[in-house]
Amino acid sequence: MDMTDLTLDELRLALAPAIADAAIFDGWTREAVANAAVAHGVKPDVARIAFPGGAMDMIAAWIARIDADMAEALPTTRIGNLPVRERIRALVQFRLDAVTGREEALRRALSIMAMPQNAARTAKLSWNSADRMWRLAGDVAADFNHYTKRATLAAVYAATLLAFVGDESEGKAETRAFLDRRIAGVMRFEKAKARLLGPREESFSAIRLLGRLRYPAR
Repeated sequence: MDMTDLTLDELRLALAPAIADAAIFDGWTREAVANAAVAHGVKPDVARIAFPGGAMDMIAAWIARIDADMAEALPTTRIGNLPVRERIRALVQFRLDAVTGREEALRRALSIMAMPQNAARTAKLSWNSADRMWRLAGDVAADFNHYTKRATLAAVYAATLLAFVGDESEGKAETRAFLDRRIAGVMRFEKAKARLLGPREESFSAIRLLGRLRYPAR
């Protein structure tokens, strides 16, 4: 790809994977940007202009690139026939596959994102990725569910990334099992929430529940 004619927004996305590769050795630094730029025939000074916010701009570009690649590889039309839990699992697994081999870059990125001064931006990035996954999974909720689904998935994804960076099992089997357990928990939560917040005739009734506990259905 000829990157010399790209806009700065396009350049950020184009260079992001190469910067992540360089960050394995150089960290999320100006050196990583320079090395990635040289490898792709871009002037280092031009590349640095694309990341005025330093490490967080580089990490945000990497996340945005993964978001874009995920949307292209797993559009709703491709995964829409799967059960919801399998759609979410496929989307999260795509993201994990995208960072496989770059665990050290990911570990360094997570450390930077965990810094107090980066908390607000990290939360926004996590929310955006969770929102992108739910939308690809076909979710169109616009009420309270919209927020709870994204907050829950963002938490699951963050926990899975932490498990991933420390997983030395064959084929990341431990991470896959961890993800399956967390998604199963999300689905149980969503079912319970649907019962609580469903239509009036189907909504949760404490009196009915106590009655069933006292007089079990036969």
